[in-house]
Amino acid sequence: MSLASPSVNFLITLLGLAILIGFFGGRLGKKIFKAPQVVGFIIIGLLLGKSFLGIFNEQTLNSLDMISSFALAFIGFAIGGEMSIAVFKKLGKSIFTITILESLGAFIFVTIAIYACTQKLTVALLFGALASATAPAATVDVLREYESSGPLTTTLYAVVGLDDAAAIIIYAFSAVMIKTLLAHQNISSALHLLEGPLLEIGRSLFIGILVGAILAYTIKKIHDREALMILGIGSIALCTGLASMFHSSLILSNMAMGATVININKRTEIFDVVQRITPPIFVLFFILAGARLQISLLAKLGLIGLAYIINRVLGKSIGTWVGGRVSNAPETVRKYLGFCLLSQAGVAIGLSIQALSDFQPYGAAGRELGLLAINVIAGTTLIFQIIGPPFTKWAIFKANEVPEEKRELG
Repeated sequence: MSLASPSVNFLITLLGLAILIGFFGGRLGKKIFKAPQVVGFIIIGLLLGKSFLGIFNEQTLNSLDMISSFALAFIGFAIGGEMSIAVFKKLGKSIFTITILESLGAFIFVTIAIYACTQKLTVALLFGALASATAPAATVDVLREYESSGPLTTTLYAVVGLDDAAAIIIYAFSAVMIKTLLAHQNISSALHLLEGPLLEIGRSLFIGILVGAILAYTIKKIHDREALMILGIGSIALCTGLASMFHSSLILSNMAMGATVININKRTEIFDVVQRITPPIFVLFFILAGARLQISLLAKLGLIGLAYIINRVLGKSIGTWVGGRVSNAPETVRKYLGFCLLSQAGVAIGLSIQALSDFQPYGAAGRELGLLAINVIAGTTLIFQIIGPPFTKWAIFKANEVPEEKRELG
């Protein structure tokens, strides 16, 4: 460990304080503002991070990246556990139709709006692609907090899981077009660039299905909850490690693993026992996410940021409504699902960082495009992470999918 790196003792102390402060911050926000506790976690992180107190600096945050990876892995596994074949037989057509149309809706609306603002197709295509991504973590946390169930909740679990794959595919196509425009090449000669992202999705699914099949058959005759917890957490760690080693999506891999387990084994006990250890991990995940946000970026958003925010909301909402209408989804899904897809975090930020790496080789214009994406996405993420969870809460309450005892507490 270098002298500049935080000591292990310091990190452990900081994590303990963060969990305790986050817990009380989440409870306080829920009691005073009637907001989901995840909003309180993010705001506590914001206060502890670079924007205010600076307790979580860049080096400390980098040292704690493993926590964020594990949190996303648990989220992917939980989403996969909701994707049984029985559910897809009932809602399958609407789930895939809605995922495609809400992702494309955000892409189309934002692309047109940003092009109108900038008259630059490269900028418009990039922000359109980034707009398609939805953060599953905050959404899933709200669903768990209020123990919601019903058509809206079931569809939402599936859509936020599949959304990750949709966003990667849309970004891949857009990146090809952008590189072609920056290099002044013929579009057909650049289509081979799609091979990489499509292979990444294939690898992610293969890893998840393989580990999930092994786990499903291993636990067939095991009913001891401690044994299930050990096997479940071990499999999630293995799946996450393999995904990282082979440069694949850890969310997609763990989602595929969860889906494989629930469809082969049909039992939900393993998801229940794994979920029992996740609350403190999620508290830390959202605090660390909040600590990375920079409130100073809000002043730099300008017209592009405003157009991005407005048209992303419109694209997601209208795309969801059209998808639900076309596929004859339940009325509550058509009316309220769009309000549950506003959160934006890891995937969008990750893709914006990837954009800088992808376009830097194309000279000053490529570097400028990548830096613009990082700044705007970081600023808008702060807004979407704070407004997204309350909208999700409002939607599941309006859809009457929250138990009475939770309605009284909420």
